[in-house]
Amino acid sequence: MLDLECSFVAGRRRLLPVLGLLLALLPWSGCTHHSQARPKPAVPPGGVLLEGAGATFPSILYKEWFTTYQQQHPLTVITYESVGSGEGVRRFMGRNVLSDERVDFGASDAAMQDAEISQVPEGVVMLPVTAGGVALAYNLPDVQGDLKLSRRAYAGIFLGEIKSWNDPVIQAANPGIKLPKLTIVTVVRQDSSGTTFAFTKHLDAISEGWRSRFGPTTLVDWPGNAMRGKGNEGVAGLLQNSVGAIGYVGYEFAYKYGLRTAGLENRSGRFVKPSEDSLRAALASAEMPANLRAYVPDPPAADAYPIATFTWILLRRNYADSAKARSLRAVFTWALAEGQQSASSLGYVPLPADVAQKAQSALQTITP
Repeated sequence: MLDLECSFVAGRRRLLPVLGLLLALLPWSGCTHHSQARPKPAVPPGGVLLEGAGATFPSILYKEWFTTYQQQHPLTVITYESVGSGEGVRRFMGRNVLSDERVDFGASDAAMQDAEISQVPEGVVMLPVTAGGVALAYNLPDVQGDLKLSRRAYAGIFLGEIKSWNDPVIQAANPGIKLPKLTIVTVVRQDSSGTTFAFTKHLDAISEGWRSRFGPTTLVDWPGNAMRGKGNEGVAGLLQNSVGAIGYVGYEFAYKYGLRTAGLENRSGRFVKPSEDSLRAALASAEMPANLRAYVPDPPAADAYPIATFTWILLRRNYADSAKARSLRAVFTWALAEGQQSASSLGYVPLPADVAQKAQSALQTITP
């Protein structure tokens, strides 16, 4: 059933008919629904099926990876459902609402916490496999030039404190741009999301107001005029159809769908847009510990885009099925090497060489 929030855009100058907006959003799965378990694909004789689920943030890259790998290794059949980081962790742990069956691998932009890991008796290996940024994309077709948002401005927008596009706090960073007297509508995630975690961990680092009310989290009861979409796809679809909206979305989705993105003020006071170079600069400050769980909530480099994150594949340290264990090691050994070559063209950032090497070493600890 469609979530009625998805049909409302406060303050729009051109309000689409409700039915038209709902039809426009249907292909994006932007609202809550309950789907039936998918039938399992056919596996050739002597082959192995690997089933995964989780983050939407890296799903464009994962689709490319798994399609290419299966073409090169036809005995390995890989499925991946982009259901969000929170649901990916649940399915990895065997808490899928549709069944008790666990997926072979999970995916999350928020690395598992120690309390979650302790509930997986086989142990957990978290592999950073790619990285990217969280863009603030906006829909202001009549605004000429690139929008800049200070830290005070974008924190205030998502706290519900800055409500109009011509607010003096926004205008101060955009002196040559005529901003409209138009209500701001935020577009956010309705599902438990690693993209939300990366964004709110950054807000927690830069805003006392955010820190005291929400903190870093995968699910937020958003204040103000908020429309909620399911997955990065749902947020992108709402942004495309909603004049006056701004939302957070994986940079790769903004890149793929041609959404306009704001330049954000970083720690050094520079306004930087998301790009491979600015995200590489952000990730360069990451210090990867033994468990490979590292965040860069407010990178210090002068040319860094301020919201960058790794994303993780979740594997069990021990698998009862030796064929699955061998195949999982082979797939992600390939992803950490040859697979990195396709990241840039899809809006992701290849792993730094030292991070990829540490992930490769961790991968070899998986046993049948």
